[in-house]
Amino acid sequence: MTENVETPVETDEQDDRPSRAQRLVEEGDIAADYLYELLDIIDLDGEADLGVEGDRATVSIDADLRQLVGDNGEVLEALQELTRLAVYRQTGERSRLMLDIAGYRAGRRSALEAEATKLVDEVKESGQPLSLDPMSPFERKIVHDVVAAAGLQSESEGVEPRRYVVILPS
Repeated sequence: MTENVETPVETDEQDDRPSRAQRLVEEGDIAADYLYELLDIIDLDGEADLGVEGDRATVSIDADLRQLVGDNGEVLEALQELTRLAVYRQTGERSRLMLDIAGYRAGRRSALEAEATKLVDEVKESGQPLSLDPMSPFERKIVHDVVAAAGLQSESEGVEPRRYVVILPS
């Protein structure tokens, strides 16, 4: 497994603490090390691309590892949580790291954005709120972002794991 890092590291010259960008790069490094060990244990290979998107570290494992995604991304979600715990164990700080395997999240993002755009149009035409099926936090955020970009509002309702988005008319 090889590692590609594309994130510049910022320094915080005012004190000795690492900058936020440096801490995010460190999270990605710790996560990649953890995932390399896991893949080695289960005798699988893949390439890790590390980065920073917004305020979170990202690790994308590029290989045909669909078995590590599972049905509807459940295995991927569990691996992400285990990886976040590995980061927490080493840094003592809660991680918001985002893990993608075999492009699952990237594909899911595209599909959700397209679907959410159609649903926004339906709400605009009908003037009625629309409740969606339960989604993961990752999926809900994508829908909320599309709804906000279209000038409407949305809210999450329910309790995990059955939490869902309601798109509200303007």
